[in-house]
Amino acid sequence: MSNLSWLQRGISEIFPDQVESASSDENLTQRLAQSDRPLRIKLGIDPTGADIHLGHSIPMRKMRSFQDAGHTAVLIIGDFTARIGDPTGKSEVRRQLNENEVRANAQTYLNQVRPILDFDTPGRLEIRYNSEWLSSLDLSKILQLLATTTVGQMLAKEGFSERYDKGDPIYLHEFLYPLMQGYDSVAVEADVELGGTDQKFNIAIGRDLQRHFGLRPQFGLLVPILLGTDGVQKMSKSLGNYVALSEDPLTMYSKLEKTPDALLKSYFELLTALPIDQILPNPRDAQKLLALTIVTQFHGEAAAKQAQQDAIALVQGNTTNADTVPEFSLSSIQFPAKVFYLVSASGLCKGSSEARRQIQGGAVKLDGEKVDTVDRVFDSPHDLVGKVLQLGKNKFVRFIA
Repeated sequence: MSNLSWLQRGISEIFPDQVESASSDENLTQRLAQSDRPLRIKLGIDPTGADIHLGHSIPMRKMRSFQDAGHTAVLIIGDFTARIGDPTGKSEVRRQLNENEVRANAQTYLNQVRPILDFDTPGRLEIRYNSEWLSSLDLSKILQLLATTTVGQMLAKEGFSERYDKGDPIYLHEFLYPLMQGYDSVAVEADVELGGTDQKFNIAIGRDLQRHFGLRPQFGLLVPILLGTDGVQKMSKSLGNYVALSEDPLTMYSKLEKTPDALLKSYFELLTALPIDQILPNPRDAQKLLALTIVTQFHGEAAAKQAQQDAIALVQGNTTNADTVPEFSLSSIQFPAKVFYLVSASGLCKGSSEARRQIQGGAVKLDGEKVDTVDRVFDSPHDLVGKVLQLGKNKFVRFIA
């Protein structure tokens, strides 16, 4: 634990961080150096959807760093809090999920984070479900939680304040979310809680509640919010600028090899363990290295190299430069959509009849795989973003949101 350089990589803030303090309660580096036991490192994830994207992987990677340094990762599956939905950064009330939806999503989350976290070393990982303690809270305990925080404090929270100023509704159950996340820290006796920069309020509530219940307050360790592949807005499935951990190697590689130049340094820092000073100076080479490195993390080296070769093969008809493949926005397409319509609408064919004939003749491929039926249906643009549709040897389009 003497070399703590890993702690600072890709970190936006650690709080509290009283550098001059003699107390390990105010400085995480001192706590790590002085502790006679593994620290308990908490990360909570609410299974509100089926997929996790690379932005979600950043705190997971930091948690793995703590595991590798000998500490205990406490991964909390928010099966109870997911039924409320974290209001952080939301301009409207989130849809409440039912128990079956949450349970199904939780299983997919665990499958997706398995390549990141150490599931095998004894004592390095605890997986907890917060329904274990939250579902048994009685009214007296809930009142005790509510009494620790004022309405003014809640309205100061980003998102709540904006909605209040606009006159948009804020429901009382939403005020409970930060308190429940904070109570998770009490229940698992967390020493450190990881989260994005938008989670500072919730993590600070956890510190307050731990102090209220007579526990040593946790440290907050905040990681940046990852910009999406468009280089403009934060990575989000709803914006189509994401790379999902569950995506196949070719789709993942194809998206990452087009990472905007301005994002390369942050992507290397936040999503890989490669030394920053070894980033290749040529942006195109750096893009390929980034894509190969990240795909290797989730699919293995052989699959990553094959994806790289497949990506090259997709564009060998007219060019070997993936950047010159024309793009087609899916924003004008009404989903569900059949593949023959997409072939026509994208301009690869002059009409649906021709598109049908080309598919039936085996001339159409999607990311290198032959499309074998004209009636294949895609339910949403998320199934297609980043993929290359090919007609014959020389016609290509890459789908974008």
